[in-house]
Parts: sequence; structure tokens; C-alpha cells
Amino acid sequence: MTELFAFKLLRPEEWTEWRESGVFTGAPVDRTDGYIHLSARDRVRETAAKWFTDVDPLFLVMIDLAALGDTVRWEPSRGGALFPHVYGPIPRAAIAGSSRLRLGDAGAHIFPAGF
Repeated sequence: MTELFAFKLLRPEEWTEWRESGVFTGAPVDRTDGYIHLSARDRVRETAAKWFTDVDPLFLVMIDLAALGDTVRWEPSRGGALFPHVYGPIPRAAIAGSSRLRLGDAGAHIFPAGF
């Protein structure tokens, strides 16, 4: 894949832990599966709607994939779509940006303008 960035959705306590520790070793589901789940830009809304409907606020973290080198593998998941999986920790230095998402009146997270 030629994507430069991927996205991680985090609960507030996960985002706080990452910022404080300087390294992300995964959410509980990531640790269970043996890799950190990320989403490509065109899939992250679907991921939020599928797994995070009850989380408000939710944090959207943009990850610079080049900073992770060969720990990133694009592997098939939902419906055969390729998702970036990270086999190793993600350092804070790989964060290219973040946004706080709130639930809108329709029950979906509101993403930044232009996303």
C-alpha cells in the first residue's frame, strides 16, 4: 500500500496512557490479537461506527506509517479490505496529529472538517 498515514481510535484513558508513557503497546483487543489495529482513512469512520458507538469523547490519532518501518503490514480484514496492522509498539514520535471526536445528535462521531 502507498498510504502515508493510518489512524487509531482510542478511548480517553488509552490516549492519556500513550501521551504519558510515550509509547503505545495496544488497546486490550490489540494485545489479545498480537498486533495493533489501525484503519486507513477510508475505513476509519466505519471502524468508529462498528466498535466505538458508546465512546464519547473518542480520540482519532493519525500515525506516520514511515516512522514505523517494517512493523506495518497491510492485511485483509472486514470483507477482504486491507487494514494496517502494527507488530510492535508505536512511539509518540510517530503521531502526526490527533483530534477529539464527539458523538453527534444522530449517534455518529463527528469527524474534523475535510476528513
